[in-house]
Amino acid sequence: MIVSIPLSAFIYTFSDYILPWLPAASAGLVFTVLIAPFVEEFSKAYPLFFRHAETERSIFTLGFLVGFGFGLVEFVEYVIFFNAPVLLRLPGIFFHASSTSIIAFGIGRKRDFPFYLLAVVLHLSNNFFAAPQLWPLYVLCGPVVIGLTYYLSWFFYGRTRERVIPF
Repeated sequence: MIVSIPLSAFIYTFSDYILPWLPAASAGLVFTVLIAPFVEEFSKAYPLFFRHAETERSIFTLGFLVGFGFGLVEFVEYVIFFNAPVLLRLPGIFFHASSTSIIAFGIGRKRDFPFYLLAVVLHLSNNFFAAPQLWPLYVLCGPVVIGLTYYLSWFFYGRTRERVIPF
């Protein structure tokens, strides 16, 4: 939470400047669907690159906890400031935890970029279906994307070992 949230917030402050040719509503939608997944997944995984003598399993657990903290802050933000329904935002906490643990698995296997892209695609898919224009689709597709993210996290956890990651 200490690194990931401020880094994401810093980048979000420039969203109007990143997409200046779009109207504000469209820029917000494009930023949320296309850019936010890249920013959030990077900012959540960034602290995981500064670890020493971790095992695959411990870096996976750290990734889960970093994502959980990020998801918790996002949950509070949406519920308190945007009046989002609590039950609707609860899965997001574990979605962020699961997507960050997927990246952590890649870090542990020295294949961080493909697993980063996998997490981004899952995040992008979730944000795409959650867009207000596609809300009816989210009722069907959102749980599938979230469930797939949970499953992949659980699957990759089963593949971790207590082997120290070489530098």
